[in-house]
Parts: sequence; C-alpha cells; structure tokens
Amino acid sequence: MLFVAFTCLLFSSSSGGAGAVKLIRCKDNERQALLNFKKEIVDHKGRLLSSWGSQEEDCCKWRGIRCSNTTGHVILLDLHGWDDYATGNSFSLSGKVSPSLLELNHLKYLDLSYNEFQSIPIPEFIGSLSKLQHLNLSNNLFVGRVPHQLGNLTNLHSLHLGFNFLTVENLEWLSDLRLLRHLDLSSIYLHKVDLLQSIDRLSFLSSLHLSECNLPGIISPSLHLINSSSIPLSIIDLSYNSFTNSSIYNWLFNFSSSLVDVDMSDNPLGGSIPDAFGNMMSLKSLRLSNCAFEGEIPKSFMNLSRIRSLDLYSNNLTGQLPELFQTLFASKNSLEILELSWNKFSGSLSNSDLTSFSSLRQLGIGNNKLNGPFPKRFGQSSTLEYLDLSGNELNGSLPDLASFPLLRYLYLSKNSLKVGPESIRKLSKLKTLDLSFNLLTLEFSSDWTPHFQLDYIALSNCKLGPHFPKWIRSQSNISFLDMSSAEISDTAPNWFWDFSPKLKYLNISYNQIQGMLPDLSHKFIKLDRIDLSSNRFKGLIPLLPHNMSSLTLSNNMFSGSITSLCTVVTKFLSFLDLSDNLLSGEVPDCWINGNNLVILDLANNNFSWKIPASFSFLHHLKLLNLRNNSLIGELPSSLKNCSSLRVIDVSENKLSGKLPAWIGTDLTLLAVLSFRRNDFHGSIPPSMCLLNLTQVLDLSQNKISGNIPQCFKKFYSLIQTKSSSTIISIGFSNDIGYFVGNQIYFQSGKYVPSALVQWKGKVSKYGTTLGLLKCIDLSSNKLVGQIPQELASLVGLRSLNLSRNNLTGHFIQNISQMKELEILDLSRNILSGAIPIGLGRLNSLSVLDLSSNKFSGKIPRSTQLDTFNASVYVGNDKLCGLPLPLCPEDGSTSFPPPNDHGKAEDTFVTTGFYVSVVLGFTIGFWGFIGPLLLRSSWKFAYFKLLDQIQDWIYVTIAVNTARVQRKFRG
Repeated sequence: MLFVAFTCLLFSSSSGGAGAVKLIRCKDNERQALLNFKKEIVDHKGRLLSSWGSQEEDCCKWRGIRCSNTTGHVILLDLHGWDDYATGNSFSLSGKVSPSLLELNHLKYLDLSYNEFQSIPIPEFIGSLSKLQHLNLSNNLFVGRVPHQLGNLTNLHSLHLGFNFLTVENLEWLSDLRLLRHLDLSSIYLHKVDLLQSIDRLSFLSSLHLSECNLPGIISPSLHLINSSSIPLSIIDLSYNSFTNSSIYNWLFNFSSSLVDVDMSDNPLGGSIPDAFGNMMSLKSLRLSNCAFEGEIPKSFMNLSRIRSLDLYSNNLTGQLPELFQTLFASKNSLEILELSWNKFSGSLSNSDLTSFSSLRQLGIGNNKLNGPFPKRFGQSSTLEYLDLSGNELNGSLPDLASFPLLRYLYLSKNSLKVGPESIRKLSKLKTLDLSFNLLTLEFSSDWTPHFQLDYIALSNCKLGPHFPKWIRSQSNISFLDMSSAEISDTAPNWFWDFSPKLKYLNISYNQIQGMLPDLSHKFIKLDRIDLSSNRFKGLIPLLPHNMSSLTLSNNMFSGSITSLCTVVTKFLSFLDLSDNLLSGEVPDCWINGNNLVILDLANNNFSWKIPASFSFLHHLKLLNLRNNSLIGELPSSLKNCSSLRVIDVSENKLSGKLPAWIGTDLTLLAVLSFRRNDFHGSIPPSMCLLNLTQVLDLSQNKISGNIPQCFKKFYSLIQTKSSSTIISIGFSNDIGYFVGNQIYFQSGKYVPSALVQWKGKVSKYGTTLGLLKCIDLSSNKLVGQIPQELASLVGLRSLNLSRNNLTGHFIQNISQMKELEILDLSRNILSGAIPIGLGRLNSLSVLDLSSNKFSGKIPRSTQLDTFNASVYVGNDKLCGLPLPLCPEDGSTSFPPPNDHGKAEDTFVTTGFYVSVVLGFTIGFWGFIGPLLLRSSWKFAYFKLLDQIQDWIYVTIAVNTARVQRKFRG
C-alpha cells in the first residue's frame, strides 16, 4: 500500500490531469484569488474558464492551472486564447486583469497571450510576481507604456510583449533581467530607444524578436564593437522595420557563428545580398523577402549546408534557375523550403532537376520569367508537398505529376499550359489546385472522378464549358471554388447548390449560367462570399446564409423585391452589389444592422419610392450607387451619418428638393458626387466647396438656379495637376482564409467603383481610369450670373461643362493656367466679350464648344484652336476670323450684318454656291437623259432592265407569300 502511495506521489501530474491522484490540494487563498480573477474576466465562448469553481473544488484540476506536486501552490497559469480556423471559432478572454493574482506568490509561468484585454495598460502589479520565469502577454490589445516594474522580475527566462499597442520611454530596466533567454518586443515603438545597446548585458539571450518596431534605418556604427561572444544569439527577427543601410549588417554579422534563424524580411535594404550571409555556417532558416535586393544569389550560399528554409520572395533577383540550384547543391539533404517567387529568375525547367534535393517540401518559383515546356522529368521528389510555378511563361502539356506523390498544393496559374486528368490523377493527397488564367482547355471527360478531395479550386479563365463540370460534385470538402470566366453556358444542376457544406467562397461569375436560385439559407451555412455576377440567372432572389460578408449578383435577370435580403444585412456584411438586374419595388428599410457595410450598389434596376431612412446606420459605407432607378423624394438628411462615403451616385432618378448643405460639411471624403438627371432645384450651397477630395462633380440636367459659388476654387483635388492613382479603389473587410502548409493566408477585398461621366460629347462608364477624371459638369440647369474668374485656379481640371444655362458676363480670362483642360463646353449661354488669347495655349484641349452665345471680336489663332471647325463658334453673331469669315480689318470678305432675328446669316451660302448648284444639276440631268433620247438601243436596254427588275420583285413576293400561307395552313 505504501508502495502504491509513493508511486502515485512520484508520478502524479503537476497539471492535475483528469485521471491523476492528488495527495496535495491547492491552497484555499489561491483558489479564492483565482475565483476573484474570474469575476473580472469575460469568457466569450464559456470554454476557457468553464471548469473554474463549477463542481471541482481543487483548483489544481482547473483548466490552465498547474500546481506544485510537493507544496500545492499554483505555479502555472496558462489562459492563452486561440482561433480554430477549421470551425471559424475564436476562443479568447477580455475584461480586466485583477490584482488578486498577487496571492499567487509561487507563480512561475503566466500566459495570457492571444486574448482581447483591449484599451487597458499592462498592470504594474505584475512586476511584483517575483518568482515568474515565463511571462507572455503578446497578441492582446494592451495599450500605453510598458511598465518599468517588469525590471523587478529578475528570474525571468522569457518575456513576450509583442503585438500590442505599447510604447516605451527607455529600456534601462531590461538590463536587470540577466537570466533572460527569450525576448519578444515586436510591434512596440522603439524608434527613439537605444535597444541594441541594452541587450549587451543579456549574456544568456538566445532569441530576439523585434518585428515591426519602427527601428531606424541608420544604426550606430559603434554597435559592431559590442562583445557578441558573450551573447549566444541563435534566433533574431528584425522584419518589418526601416533598415536601409549596411550598418545593421555590422551588428548582425557579429553573431554569424551562433545564428540559426534570421529574419530580415520587409526592410528596404536594397543592393546585393551580402556574401557574409553565406558564412553563417549554422544557419537553418533565412528570410530575406521583400528587401529590394537585386543581382544574383551570392556564390557563398554554397556554404549553407544546413539550411532548411530559404525565403527570397519578392525581390529583384536575377539569374538562371539551373545555376541557382547548383549554388544550393550543398544543402541538397537539408533544404525543405525554397521560396523564390516574385523575382526575375529566368531559364527553363528542363535543365532544373529536383531529384538531388531529397528533403524539399515546398518550392515556390511563381511570377518569374521561366519559359518553355513543363518537362516530363522535372525531378522525382517524393517529399514535395507545395509547388508554385504560377505567373511564368510555361507552355505545352502538363505531364503526369506522379513523381510528386505527396503534393498537396499546386499553383500553375497564369501560364499557357494544357491540363488533362492524366496530369493530376495520381495526386491523391492534393488539397489545393490553382490552374486559373491559363490559355487552356481542361480536357476532363464527363465521367471522370478524381482520386483527391480538394479544399481549394481556382479555375478562373479556364475553358471548362460549355457544360457544367460534373467532377466538381465529388469534391465534398471544398471551401474555395472559383470557376469565373470559364465559358460555361449551361443550367446550374440541382446538386451544385448542396454539394459541399464547407463552402465559404463561391465565384462563378462571367459565364452564361442560367436557371433560378433555390433557398440557400440552410445549404451553404458557412458561405462567406458569393459572386454570381454576369450570368443569366432569373427569378426572385432567395433566402441566403445570414453570415455572409460579400454578395455580388449584378448583371443578371433577377426580378421582383429584395426583401429576402434583409436577413443578410448583418454585422458581417461588407459588400452588396445587385446592379444591372430587373429588381423592382421599394428599397427595404432594413439596414439598421448593416453597420459594417462598405459597398452598396443597386444601380440600373427599377426600384421606386424613397431612399430608406435606415441608410443612416451605414456608418462605414464608402460607396452608394443608386443610379438609374425611379426613386423619388428628397435626399434624406440621415445620409449625413454616412461620413465615410467616397462615392455617391444617385443620377438618373426622380429625386427632388434642394441640394443639401450637409453634403459639404458631413461627407468631406467624397471623391465622386453625381446627381445628374434628377429634379433638384435651388442654388448650389457654398458648403459644397468643402469637398476637398472631390474629383468628379456632376450636377447636370437638374433645375439648379442661382450663381456658381466663387469658392469652387477651393476644390483641392482639382488644383492638383497629377492624380495619385488611375484607380479610385475602396478596400473592405472581405477576408477569406486558406491554408498553405501550417500557415493561413488571407485575401482582402478591393472594389473599383465606376461612374457615368459625360466625356467628349457622350456619356460613358469609367471604372479603372476613374481616378484620372477631374471634371465639373453643371450643364442643363438654370444657373445665372457670371462664371467665377477664380475657376482658373483649378489647374488640374480636365473637363468643364457649363453649357445650357443662363450664364452671362465674360470668358475666364486666366484660362491659360488650366493646362490640363481637355474639354470645355460653354455653349448655349449668354456669355459675351472677346475670347481670350490664353485659350489657344491649352495644348491638351480636344473638345471645345462656345456656340450659341454672344462672344465678339476675333477668334485667337493657335495650333490647337486651328483644329476646330466652325460649329464650335456658330451662333455668335459678332465673332470673326478662321474658321469663320475673316474680320473686316483682315480685308477680304466683309463682315455680314445681323438679320432681323439677331442671328448671323450662313456666310457659306454665297452667289457662287447657287451657280454651282444649278450647273451641277443641269450637267448631271442631261448627261443621263440626253443619250437615252438620242440612241434607241440604249433606251431599249434601259427600259428592259426596269421590266426585269419589276418581274423579279413580283415573283419573289408571290413565292414567299405562298410559303407563309402553307405554313399557317399546316
């Protein structure tokens, strides 16, 4: 019996496992301290603290607690949160870290990482837990300064404070942590802190993580004098900083003999990769991605015989691929990960053999300049799991990839490959297949059933059609499916809407798929993004999963009401595009829960009645497009709550009322504002001049009256002569995760808005080039008064249309300043005076219309103005000079007096014109009739031809009439 008791005591788990026999229970005061700690905590899923104090009295058996198996004191508290990407669940804590933890005097291990203790500082009392050896507060939302009291934790072996919102005044306290082995200060602002000098006293430090610390580009030259031999640094992470010069190398290469893992990625280092990296003989992992390196890989890399992971992603490196493999030949037995994507490597795969690299698991050479066919023997790597050759110039047929039996991730997009089932039929472990944007036809037979179960399929711009690919049905584990632009012109089969309960992303846009959508609310319960745009779907929009973040149904034939979508307008929805359909009825007033909606496009439908008041709850809305519907009423003042708007287009409706003043005061981020073709009236409010970012202002075809505000000169974006981008893009929360190896990657949404703009005489739709347009269109209104001379200060303006108003006064005198102007339309006003000489200095001007005004004097001459014809100036009685008749002072034709109606006569219809008409008619008539009268043979042939034509017409009509009659009788 004593033996059994001794054995249990010796082997009892200090963590209090489920089946462990505990001879010593936790202390009552420590148990109460933990319960007090729990009172201040919010356990969002009720899972991390569910066992605390429920039915188990012994706190040593609670989740996340470990006690000493000799004293019973709590020595470990591990309550880190985590994300379960497989289920989409997140387990975390929030609230307040209670000082009751001070009762845990024997605590050695404290881990509160990956939680949400947001907007609170790190408690200073933690510095009093003097026996702590491990402290992890990383990946929380702590704010404020790092408490210097942490310097009292002299027994610390590891300190993790990374990825919070913290700052430091100094790090002098850090040097007191003499036993420290692992230090993570990632994302803490250290720009003005002499950190690297502070670690000189940490003689046991082996791991240092300083990612995203805003460390300065220039490092003190004295750093290379640090006695690095006393610091056994083996892991260093300096990624995402601002290092630009070689001084960081002087410090880094002091540790060449001990370094095992180096991460310098995402620093603008530039130049060539230093040879000294090849002298790190113990190196196992080197990450130099996105560092602006150029040139070839150093020959010294031949020394890296222990390297397991080499990441040179996204640089400007060059060289031939076969030579690169030769340089890395010494690592043939150790290299597991080689990432070379997004560089400028060239050559053919035919001379590149992977056979020697016996441990290679991941190979990325995507987006380089590789060319030629995919060789039948690219190597026989039984270990390869990940292969990325996308974005190259590979051609020919993809051979059988049976030599890669463990392949799980295959990326071959943006090449010119032909793929058949024989290429991938033996890849039974394949999980990701990306063949998109290839000039290929997927030659899969209708009865082909693959041996793999994919999670991710990307076949965009591959020719899958015309029939719906049946083999997709067998892929029941799919979470990501993209078959857009695949030339499918078939009816979506019933099984397609229920084939994979795990589906999160579905894109079958830009095909000719037809049919009606079933109720999807209980079919794709995990569906996050769906894009069915540019197909031929029709009928009512059905019920959809309520947790969607993006829904695109544009350019189909959906009809009827959209009230079914009210269940989709939740906190998850960020993108909704229903444009270019046949939808009708009222826009439902159910937007109260759509606070995270960023894009709302309902353009080109048949919606009627008023704009819903609940749009006011769309606080994050950046685009609102209601163009070309039948909406009535005034623009609701509640829209001023949508202060994030960048594009608002309510053109081509029946909206009325005055232009709201709050547009200029509350929607200050607007880049595009289009109210064209409505019934707005009243004057333009001066507050509209506060729209500093506006590039397109279209108020045309309304009933707006009053003067043009002089403050238009304040449009900041129209003063700038250069556009920051050709595209006005709008980002939105639209993330989809997918696995590569042990990592999860995300795709963020980008939306490029479009606008109908009258440009060079016609209304056109602009999207990707919208950022280049800078225009003001106030045409077809009832504006009066003079054109503000201050408009000349809008030197970045490219189009100005003030036509069809009642404007008076003179031309813009300093118009020569508007050198970017391409279009100027002032026609059909009552403008007078001379045309300024400066108009001829606008070398970009390609469209000009000054017709139907009262301009006078001589038209200026210039190379640009001489390209315009007389229609540009017609209807100005007192204008003269080319291309109109010359002015009296120039001699030649006299200036024509005005007629009784006050309009200039047509100066081109002269006496010579009438003489020419008479002569032409006489010669033409008698040239044809004369020979018929004089020669009988010609007359006979002519009338015979007429008879034949008449007979042919009669017979043709009679025959076709008889056919139609027989058809109806039958």
